[in-house]
Amino acid sequence: MKNMMSWLENNFAPKMSKFANNPWIAGIKDTVNQIMPLIFLGSIFCVLTLPSAIQGFEWFSNFWTPYGWTMSVIGLMMAFLLPINLMEKFRMRKNRYCAAIAGMILYGITITPQLTADAAIGFSHSAFGSSGMFISMITGCITALVFKLIGKISFFKEDSALPDFVRQWFDQMLPIGIIVVVGWLLINVCGFDLYLAVQSIFKPLQSVYSTIWGFTLVNLICMLLYSMGISGWILQPFITPILLANIEANISQGANYFVTASWDYAYLKIGGLACTLSLVLFMAFLSKSKKLKALGRATVVPSIFNINEPVVFGAIVFNPILMVPMWINAVVAPVLAWLLTVAIPFGKIPDILFQLWYIPYPITTWLATGGSIPSVIVMLIIFVVTGAIWYPFFKVYDNQCVKEETEE
Repeated sequence: MKNMMSWLENNFAPKMSKFANNPWIAGIKDTVNQIMPLIFLGSIFCVLTLPSAIQGFEWFSNFWTPYGWTMSVIGLMMAFLLPINLMEKFRMRKNRYCAAIAGMILYGITITPQLTADAAIGFSHSAFGSSGMFISMITGCITALVFKLIGKISFFKEDSALPDFVRQWFDQMLPIGIIVVVGWLLINVCGFDLYLAVQSIFKPLQSVYSTIWGFTLVNLICMLLYSMGISGWILQPFITPILLANIEANISQGANYFVTASWDYAYLKIGGLACTLSLVLFMAFLSKSKKLKALGRATVVPSIFNINEPVVFGAIVFNPILMVPMWINAVVAPVLAWLLTVAIPFGKIPDILFQLWYIPYPITTWLATGGSIPSVIVMLIIFVVTGAIWYPFFKVYDNQCVKEETEE
């Protein structure tokens, strides 16, 4: 165990941190973070449509319109924001807005949106929403790559008499022109469907991740990284589009995908990643160690609102005694939720978008599942089982801390 911990701390963790700080990965991660307000608002509007099923409250269904103007445009926003963030990472700030415009143009060429059928103002295309996040990531990265390669080329000498802003106009025409012309030739003239090509590439990823085994494996990887102080957000650029596309399919097509953001928040984030609320309660009320008791009481309130960074970085990171139960719960919690919602359809598979992870349980589960009481029971079962896994490891660590405090 000591050799493994040494390898994780000295070799694996630094390499993963370096990967997470790669400008391409960091740029995509920052963009996902920036569109989160739209996703949160989409969650609120989606929850507000629930009363429409009640007699006399049908007008609540009107909230699907603001839902469409938030959640259903995140692909479009990704196409605009990603080139900006990548230009920031590559220290080419003067090109960031032209790169964003070029990214939007290439994205539009790629998905070829059409006017809505009723000739209303606006466009209609499923790629504007979560189903277009992968394609917007690709077009955003292509745009940034073109600007990175030739964005510093200038038609003028440094001592040119032209004003800087005029020189910048002409210099930025080259990368934008290359992006537009190549996109037009490839997609409109040659008839290559980049949108379908990207979908076909990522379809296997979606199919694998949307199984209990794929989801559990990715969840375990997130917990492995988190237990070493590396945020699980490193994987969000790859899994967020799948989670959101699945829940949109559940909403609009009546599909029954269980691997969705709503399912994840309904059952698997009790106190935060790895269901750490029970651990915090053990520390706050059962610990004999002064250190653990103080840490537990300081982190109870954040944990109730599913914020567990204080307890993770205060007690779990690179602590093999508590890392092990975190890894175990990373497997047990999703498998148990799958058994009680899919294999045995007792709890509900959500059919609304729910991203309001900061609402305390079991209110979160009740809202995410549209007021399903059996789903709340499933959540309580997961809470008890994950707590039973935390408890023996907590006792070992508590005794160790008491011994250290006594010796001191």
